[in-house]
Amino acid sequence: MDTLAQLFGSATKVKLMRLFLFNPEVAFSLSDIAKRVKVPSNEVRKEITRLIATGIVKKRSVVREIHPRTGGKGRKGKHAEVKKVHDLGYSLDQKFLYLQALKNLLITVSLHADNSLIKKFSNVGKLKLFIASGVFIQDWNTRVDLLLVGDDLDMSRIEAVMKTIESEIGKEISYSAFETEDFDYRLGIHDRLVRDILDAPHTVLVDKMGIQQN
Repeated sequence: MDTLAQLFGSATKVKLMRLFLFNPEVAFSLSDIAKRVKVPSNEVRKEITRLIATGIVKKRSVVREIHPRTGGKGRKGKHAEVKKVHDLGYSLDQKFLYLQALKNLLITVSLHADNSLIKKFSNVGKLKLFIASGVFIQDWNTRVDLLLVGDDLDMSRIEAVMKTIESEIGKEISYSAFETEDFDYRLGIHDRLVRDILDAPHTVLVDKMGIQQN
C-alpha cells in the first residue's frame, strides 16, 4: 500500500479506486464510501473530486432510505414510514480510457498472498493452516478467499482483521475459520466446502498439518 500511496498521492485515493473497481455497477453515497473505506467524509470528498476530474469516477443519483427514530411520539397504532430520498452518488466511469491498466495495477499486481498477509493474523490464535485463494490470487470464481485453521481462534479478532482488509481493498472478503479438531473431522468426511477450497486454485501460507503432502 505504501508504494501505491506514493504513486497515486495518498492511501485514501488507492482505497477509493479499489472500491469502485471492485464494484463497477454500484453507485455509492459519500457517507457510504466513508464508512466502507474507514476514512473521514471530508477527506473522501476531496479525493472524489480529484477522481472525477481525471475521469475515473462520475456523479450518479442514488436512493437513500431515512428510517424514523424509535421511541418518539406518534399516533397510536401507526407506524412511521421509511422515507426514500434521492441523493448524490458516485460510481466508476467504465468508459475511462485506462480502466484495464488501473485494474491490473491496483488489483492484480498489488494484492499478494505473502508474509504480509500472514502478519495481519498473527494475534488471532495458533494458526495450523492458512490458505489464500480468490481475490488474493486473482481468481474470481472461488467460494472462499481465505481459510484459517487453528487452535483457540479468536473470531472477533479475525472479523476485525477482515474488516480492515475489506476497507483497504474495497471488497467483501469471503472466509472460513475452523478449530483444528473441527477441520480434521470435516476433512475426514470429505465435507463439500473444505473439498471445494482445497481443490480450487490456492496458495498455502501456513501448513503445520501436512495438508500439502496429502
